[in-house]
Amino acid sequence: MSANITAADVKKLREMTGAGMMDCKKALAEAEGDFDKAIELLRKKGQKVSAKRADREANEGVVIAEISGDKKRGVIVKLSCETDFVAKGEDFIGFTQKAASLALQHFPASLDDLLKLDMDGLPLADRVTELVGKINEKIELAAYERMEAGMVCPYIHMGNKAAVLVGLNKGNADYYDAGRDVAMQVAAMHPVAVDKDGVDHRTIEKEIEIGKEQARQEGKPEQILEKIAQGKLEKFFKDNTLLNQQFVKDSKMTVREYLQSFDKELTVTDFKHVTLG
Repeated sequence: MSANITAADVKKLREMTGAGMMDCKKALAEAEGDFDKAIELLRKKGQKVSAKRADREANEGVVIAEISGDKKRGVIVKLSCETDFVAKGEDFIGFTQKAASLALQHFPASLDDLLKLDMDGLPLADRVTELVGKINEKIELAAYERMEAGMVCPYIHMGNKAAVLVGLNKGNADYYDAGRDVAMQVAAMHPVAVDKDGVDHRTIEKEIEIGKEQARQEGKPEQILEKIAQGKLEKFFKDNTLLNQQFVKDSKMTVREYLQSFDKELTVTDFKHVTLG
């Protein structure tokens, strides 16, 4: 080792960046002992790794949901990587949690805005690039969602492989567990909207066309196809809109009825569901 660069220097740089010992040693030697320059060199290595692996699939990773202390705000952050092995690592999970905390603190409007936020002196986007250099896989901050509501209830599913936020219209602490139950419902049943009026027109038109064609194939008369299709559409709403779905914990009631068992006016204002892949 060069006289100017001690083992303690290498150790310090490694602690600062999380990069490997030899990478730190080479970066310090190239930077002639300048820590800022060495960090920049390590970041550049990460950028090269990122570009080199840009065509890889990043279908593994971690999805984290966090809510504020008053339960009025929530965020979901997804950090993607290539392998399940990396996704289960403490560093990777810790980084995602830190990014989620940063998002909750600043509550940026978009993923781009989140990536610009400062994390320990650098934009979050650059910290992700550093992580690429350290782990040597394609890594990207792939999704960010945020929510404000009377009460926001989170659920993290299947070892950080999916996360849900559910917004309730009322902030009574007694309803928190009910909100969590509904968040679990979202994770299990993948609704497309909160209620019928949240389903976009294109989806409705497509379902009506499918319903008509199914009835036509069954030999039903042309004049009643529309009526049959409308009946099938109602079934689609029941199966695919959150408040109208059968409640998974008690199939004798819908999610709407479950919430109304606590308070006649209690309902879901919004939900966010982020999964891997």
